[in-house]
Amino acid sequence: MELDNNERKKAMDIATWWGLIVNLLLSIGKLVVGYIGHSQALIADGLHSLSDLVSDAMVLMATHHSNIDADEDHPYGHARYETFATITLAVLLSVVGIGIGVDAINHLIDYKSIAVPTQITLVIAGISIISKEVLYQYTMLVARRVKSKLLEANAWHHRSDAISSIVVFIGIAGAMLGYPLLDSVAAIVVALMICKIGWDLGHQSFQELVDTGLEPETLQAMETTILSVDGVNQMHMLRTRKMGHSALADVHILVSPKLSVSEGHQISEAVEMALTKKFDEIIDVTVHIDPEDDELTENSCKHLPLRAEVLSRLKTHWKDIPETQQLLHTTLHYLDGRIDIELVLPLNIIQSGKKANELSQQIETASQQLDCIGSVIILYK
Repeated sequence: MELDNNERKKAMDIATWWGLIVNLLLSIGKLVVGYIGHSQALIADGLHSLSDLVSDAMVLMATHHSNIDADEDHPYGHARYETFATITLAVLLSVVGIGIGVDAINHLIDYKSIAVPTQITLVIAGISIISKEVLYQYTMLVARRVKSKLLEANAWHHRSDAISSIVVFIGIAGAMLGYPLLDSVAAIVVALMICKIGWDLGHQSFQELVDTGLEPETLQAMETTILSVDGVNQMHMLRTRKMGHSALADVHILVSPKLSVSEGHQISEAVEMALTKKFDEIIDVTVHIDPEDDELTENSCKHLPLRAEVLSRLKTHWKDIPETQQLLHTTLHYLDGRIDIELVLPLNIIQSGKKANELSQQIETASQQLDCIGSVIILYK
């Protein structure tokens, strides 16, 4: 079931607050114990948790703004806040990772000054592994339920912290067993992991900022759904773009060329309803009704005059046909680069003795003196 913005925001806030509290405790514990216990890897892991803490604060801010309903200045909503926050988080992770890596390499160069970590650092690393994995599972569960890429990114940040804590645990254990360089090596591995996550998150969100569309398999499923709607003969120019946890779509559909405007509109409404019902991420669909394939240049009707000009020019050619003064209705069909016209005349014209075929021929001959006129159909009512 699709959550409304308030329910979505509440679920995201709860998950983020839990992450913030755990990260605060872990950051303090790792940094303090890492310093006291002489573990560079645990200090690096503490900085990683500190970046988690900053990211949690950013998620709270972005969640607040991104779930505000659309307004006059933001007609498509505020979901881009999530994308922007995710990119900022990616940059933060990359900077932290590079800093940790450089510091660890410096320690490796001056390896004689490396101290052996104490046992308490191993205990803190173990606690971090368990708590961060639990936090990852919980946050990912909520992220998938509310369909938030930002919260999902934050969940992976928790998982990365759990994995980095495993590396730290191994590095500390190795240092305590007589291989002190392993602590600095573990710090470098953590740094590389942090930079990799930062790159992945930044690349994905940047693609979203430049209006990258939905995945090919999703587009194929959308095409199948559109073509299943009664009245849709063909479709083309299906375009989508992601916006935070949502997506926007527009499509051209071909319908029978002489449908009424209201029936064409009804078909477009049916297409929109079918897409938004089947694809939860799609929140807005623009459907363009085509009577023919407008991708083909030879079918283009863009150069043809509009109704007022067409009728004005036709009346000039009809001046010798008095029956056209009683015209009840005119329908214009812009097809294949021409204008097909349907004229409705009073039935009493032919009831009074005027031959229908003769009158139709007169009107058709006069009308087709205009180069833009195609077929002419006369109806009587």
